[in-house]
Amino acid sequence: MSKPYSMDLRERVVRAVTADGMSCHAAASRFGVAPSSAIKWVRRFRDTGSAAPSRMGGRRSSILSGATRDWLLERMTRDFTLRGLVAELAGRGVKVDYVQVWRFAHAEGLSFKKKRAARRTAPSRDRPASGAVEEIPGPA
Repeated sequence: MSKPYSMDLRERVVRAVTADGMSCHAAASRFGVAPSSAIKWVRRFRDTGSAAPSRMGGRRSSILSGATRDWLLERMTRDFTLRGLVAELAGRGVKVDYVQVWRFAHAEGLSFKKKRAARRTAPSRDRPASGAVEEIPGPA
C-alpha cells in the first residue's frame, strides 16, 4: 500500500481552496495531485477540521474469538464441514465466510481425516486390482 501525501501538501491544497478561493480542480492541478484527492482533503477538513490521513493498516481482531471460539472448538469435536460450520454460525448471528472458518480450523490444528476403511474405491490388500474395463467374451 502506498504512503499518504504529506501534511504540508494537504494543508497547502486545503488553504488554496478555503482561503484563496480556488476550486478543488484548480488547486489540484497547481500542486500536482489528483482532483479527487483535493476534493477528499477539503471535505475531510470541513468535516473534522483537519486534512490528516485516517489510520492505515493494522490488524483486526478475529470475530472467531471469545465465546464463539469456545463454541467452535466444542462443535469441531464431532464431524463437520467448513460450509456447514459457516451456516451454523450464521444461524447463531455470526457473519463469517468459508475462508475465515478454514483459517480458524487450520490455526487450531483441526482437520478431518478419512479413515482407511472408508476408501471404498481402492482395491483391498487380499486381491489384485480389477481392470478398468472387463473383457466380455463375444460370439466365436
